[in-house]
Amino acid sequence: MESLKHDKSYKIGFYGEKASFTHQALQEYFGDTENVLSCSKFKDVFDALESGNIKYGVVPIENSSTGGITDVYDLFRDYGFYIVGEKCIHVSHDLLGLRGTKLDDITEVYSHNQAFLQSRKYLENKNWKLIPYFSTAKSAKYISESGCKNKACIASRKAAELYNLDVIEKNINYNKNNYTRFVIVGREVELNSYSDKISVVFTLEHKVGTLCNILGYFRDNNLNMTKIESRPKIDTPWEYFFYIDFYGNLLNREVKDAVKQIRSKCKYFKLLGNYKTDLK
Repeated sequence: MESLKHDKSYKIGFYGEKASFTHQALQEYFGDTENVLSCSKFKDVFDALESGNIKYGVVPIENSSTGGITDVYDLFRDYGFYIVGEKCIHVSHDLLGLRGTKLDDITEVYSHNQAFLQSRKYLENKNWKLIPYFSTAKSAKYISESGCKNKACIASRKAAELYNLDVIEKNINYNKNNYTRFVIVGREVELNSYSDKISVVFTLEHKVGTLCNILGYFRDNNLNMTKIESRPKIDTPWEYFFYIDFYGNLLNREVKDAVKQIRSKCKYFKLLGNYKTDLK
């Protein structure tokens, strides 16, 4: 994937609008390219990849303050695509409004639910109506076109610049060390010598000790887990898909053999990708 950062010949899809944090992640990973497709929903990115309209997609998958973005985890399983890279972005949310807007003018605030969650301590004592919107950048675009000083949004400073909005309050997210992890989505697994992180999803027999036994394989093979996330199996109440990230490269025979051992003990197992980590 390193060489792809300089190849402008293919189109990249991303969730949100220009000046969104996802667009920032795209630019930092691939370089400054205009050959992009903006998508209003996470699913739209996966649909564009499935249809061949784009070669890669960029979506958020995890925030250091609010945790995993469950819709994206489910889409990986539904579509069968792979993680081929990742980019971590420091996220700082600002309250934006039309030029001259004051705090006392505001009655409604628009943004993505993640921005509301990450700014909840700032918002909890405000008597404002919080209105979920497609993305932070789209909410900024909407405010710029609304002409209403009673409406504000939570978005990035880049969005304020792009849509000619005032920054009314800076850095309103409660965690100042706030990062979002974005993943690069591709149709095929891409194995490279520099890849050092593996993502998998699996299910297990609903029996005592099965998860503990599987985790023992990670310990016994010296595989350092960085994340474990569970998602419900909607057709089987109280059973779960387990998503695990761990360090390793599948070109290494010992790592490959360890993954084979783990796969053999699972009811269902899927490799989600082997790529270069960008954790801060």
